[in-house]
Amino acid sequence: MSIEVDAEVAGFARRLAAAGVDVPPTRVHAMLEALDVLGAGSLRSVYWAGRVTLCGSPEDVERYDRVFAAHFGGRPDRPPRRVTVPPVTRMIALPDDPGSGGDRDGDPDHERQRIATASRVEVLRHRDVSTLSPADRAEVDRYVSTLVPAAPDRTTRRLRPSPSGPVDARRTVRSMLRHGGEPVDLRRHRHGRRQRRLVFLVDVSGSMAPYAETLLRFAHAACRVRPGTEVFTVGTRLTRVTRELRRRDPAAALAAASAAIDDWSGGTRLGDELKEFLDRWGQRGTARGAVVVIGSDGWERGDPALLAGQMARLARLARRVVWVNPHRGYQGYSPSTGGMRAALPYVDRLVAGHSLGAMEELAGLLGGREPARRGGDRAGSDA
Repeated sequence: MSIEVDAEVAGFARRLAAAGVDVPPTRVHAMLEALDVLGAGSLRSVYWAGRVTLCGSPEDVERYDRVFAAHFGGRPDRPPRRVTVPPVTRMIALPDDPGSGGDRDGDPDHERQRIATASRVEVLRHRDVSTLSPADRAEVDRYVSTLVPAAPDRTTRRLRPSPSGPVDARRTVRSMLRHGGEPVDLRRHRHGRRQRRLVFLVDVSGSMAPYAETLLRFAHAACRVRPGTEVFTVGTRLTRVTRELRRRDPAAALAAASAAIDDWSGGTRLGDELKEFLDRWGQRGTARGAVVVIGSDGWERGDPALLAGQMARLARLARRVVWVNPHRGYQGYSPSTGGMRAALPYVDRLVAGHSLGAMEELAGLLGGREPARRGGDRAGSDA
């Protein structure tokens, strides 16, 4: 990114802020990214790049127009003229490499690189992973691999010492005996908490191919920090890939999982594969009290009635069922496929799974403690 462009846009942003427009750094970075796409050679391009990124409300537009005319000497509704802003060149910077060594704090070039990196990630956060270039996809995959899914937990029957809670009569009496019968210290206890199991069922059929790898990377991140996590892939067959995804290196784990999956980009028989999972694994304890994450677009070649029956079984076993559908991230989406309509009454949360931002939201959602609340309308309304 050209230093002159940075300075020009930063100066314009300062004047906007002085005029009463809220201009956080993220909006300034967004304007630089917009100029990268539109080009900075015309007044019109600079005007619209700033207006769509720096204005946060209709009230800001009038101030924006006034400051823009004063700063650049005109508006786009007047005859266009060349702007003295150098061409913008793209700079894609990755996060710091821990192995590079050296203390770079205070280095202006390094600081500009970090700002450009943050801006780049912010832009990629909301883009559909199926539309990304290989370089952008690699960057998003790298960030997905660093996510730490929240830990769902449950209350245990065993009581543990606690500074608050009901009085622990047994420990209190013992303490009194040690102090000559005086109630010097009231001991208290409360029920402990234990992590719930996370179970992933990832659809690897052809329609899910652009998103399955991202979901598997997310599942690998969960396996790395939550040892009890279980991961299965579904398509034309059920494949357990938990052992492969327990490898620490994301690339090695994904390569091992891909080698184990024989039905990648094939068809989908969700009802049959879910039945096999419940018969072999879920009913025996894997799904009991667990948070089950199903990543699929709901395309079902089999009988939707079978899928509905197996989802009802799963709902009775699991604490929560979260369905990740990439199409949920688009405005106006409604579940129209037979499989999705059959499964929705037994789903606690229907969420998007098409972008880095959606994966971040999913990571935070998994640790929620709210009670199950199943039903099509309520599940479909939760983003």
